[in-house]
Amino acid sequence: MPDYKIIDTLPSRLYAIGDIHGCLDEVTCLLQHLEKSEGLTADDIVLFIGDYIDRGADSKGVIDLLIAFRTKYPKTIFLKGNHEDMLLSYLGQPGQMGDVWLANGGGETIASYGLAKDAFPADLATVMPRSHHQFFQSLERYAVSEKHVFVHAGLDPLRALHTQVDDDLFWIRDVFIQNIHYFDRLVFFGHTPFEDIVYNKPYKVGIDTGCVFGNKLSCVEVIGEKTFQVPKNGREVEVGEFPKE
Repeated sequence: MPDYKIIDTLPSRLYAIGDIHGCLDEVTCLLQHLEKSEGLTADDIVLFIGDYIDRGADSKGVIDLLIAFRTKYPKTIFLKGNHEDMLLSYLGQPGQMGDVWLANGGGETIASYGLAKDAFPADLATVMPRSHHQFFQSLERYAVSEKHVFVHAGLDPLRALHTQVDDDLFWIRDVFIQNIHYFDRLVFFGHTPFEDIVYNKPYKVGIDTGCVFGNKLSCVEVIGEKTFQVPKNGREVEVGEFPKE
């Protein structure tokens, strides 16, 4: 079995959502818009690019929301980000950089579970609901369709697609962003925040627009090439389109 998610058949609509980082109000606003204004159905795929936690005010609330969302829309896909990787490492599970998690916003995540920001891993593991443990442990490394790749940070341009390693999938930046690749697929990625969605077709589309830093939460509908953005502390969704080539 491959250790990544394969999207065998593209739906009529596939939504990819950028880094959330504990911004509960903004992701709630976005998902409500997709349901009420876009008529989201169980046949659509909603894919989250990773980094659900840290830095923002309510990481626990975000995970509660996402778990409930997948119950309604079972085709939902959750990718692992480097912040989930750090959290798992902090809890003594397979992952990287757990020793610097607190310094990278982990304290805010711990506080959202009702503990002091410097609580011990065992304390966090105890208060974290079982459904949350299962959520973090079940995150996909990356997802592939016939025409697209969805990954948190990016890909090593010098490695074959099926040989990518976690260090790059969750952490890479410049080597991926500043170079073209030969994967014959358009890569949608997060991790590195930009002022707006980055379009570098046919190579890559960057969808982390730094909501937690005061900018926007971004979503792209991949098939119809539409965009949806919620400004930080905003209550309305800005709808747009991919730029014309």
